[in-house]
Amino acid sequence: MKIKLKEITIKEVVNNYKNNNEEGVIWFDWKLNIRPKYQREFVYKDKQRDSVIETVRKDFPLNVMYWIKNTDDTYEVLDWQQRTISICDYIIWKFSINYQYFHNLEETEKEQILNYKLMIYICEWTHKEKLDWFKTINIAWEKLTDQELRNAIYTGTWLTDAKKYFSKTGCPAYDIAKNYLKGNSIRQDYLQTVINWISGNNIEEYMAKNQDKPNANEVWLYFQNVINWVKAVFPNYRKEMKWVNFWNLYNNHKDKFFDSNLLESQIWKLMQDEDVTKKSWIYEYIITWKEKFLSIRAFTEKQKREAYEKQDGVCTKCEKQFELNKMEADHITPWHEWGRTISENCQILCKSCNRIKSWK
Repeated sequence: MKIKLKEITIKEVVNNYKNNNEEGVIWFDWKLNIRPKYQREFVYKDKQRDSVIETVRKDFPLNVMYWIKNTDDTYEVLDWQQRTISICDYIIWKFSINYQYFHNLEETEKEQILNYKLMIYICEWTHKEKLDWFKTINIAWEKLTDQELRNAIYTGTWLTDAKKYFSKTGCPAYDIAKNYLKGNSIRQDYLQTVINWISGNNIEEYMAKNQDKPNANEVWLYFQNVINWVKAVFPNYRKEMKWVNFWNLYNNHKDKFFDSNLLESQIWKLMQDEDVTKKSWIYEYIITWKEKFLSIRAFTEKQKREAYEKQDGVCTKCEKQFELNKMEADHITPWHEWGRTISENCQILCKSCNRIKSWK
């Protein structure tokens, strides 16, 4: 490991700056790769981006940058990607601050920015050393997400291709499934979601296994199949669908026939049911008909006490008497037969009888 401190002006570094979403970001006369494959997308908010420029304009010191020197005399940004891109994008007039672009400044102000000296540590490390270091740092106020850390560890041809589908602003995954996905594509939420789907929650194992594959066709095709199945089985979209584990339903039920019109009528009825407290779980329930997939409103302690007193503490199944804390409230007419969670439909059972009834 070799580390050397060097001063470089913004004017030197900005030469031949190029920001291309597919090829990454390059500057410093084509020798510096600002966003290597293991780096995150640009995630700075405007306030953070503007703060970097204001710091430079006021000639205040910025934190030290870290570059990796490769064996072919090219460089990679290890730490400082977000601030680096902010500086360069301002120089090429990509954004303004207080309605002033770089070209609107006085010549002396431009020179001050261009002559600003950046303090850079040039590091010559092995691939493992730089990834280990990258994994532990906290980059400029923006903590790395779990998936961004995984991307740093499992960088390769598979990841490069996968990010094309799942990690860009307005990426193909966003175009076809934005209403069904939580999170933000550029913070790798979409990528994490689909790998979790296809791997059955073994994300690291899947990425390690596929790291050197030439493309991510398998995961992209799988993702499209899941979304197309969802849209066919549940054509009437509701906002609750964003919280459904559709990948699990697809994996286990994709070869079964479903009457979409019948399902829709059942969904509509359950959506109106005040006993169903978590509406997103309705979708798994009507496919499996297992009440464990629903969050049903429970009887209140008052209703339980009323039923206990009415029954003199006697279980209606085994006809034995118990203390209240040994008993549970139960629907006389089962909920799945549209029995209501109201006092008139409440009976008290001993815990043993209630468990047996639930298993049947």
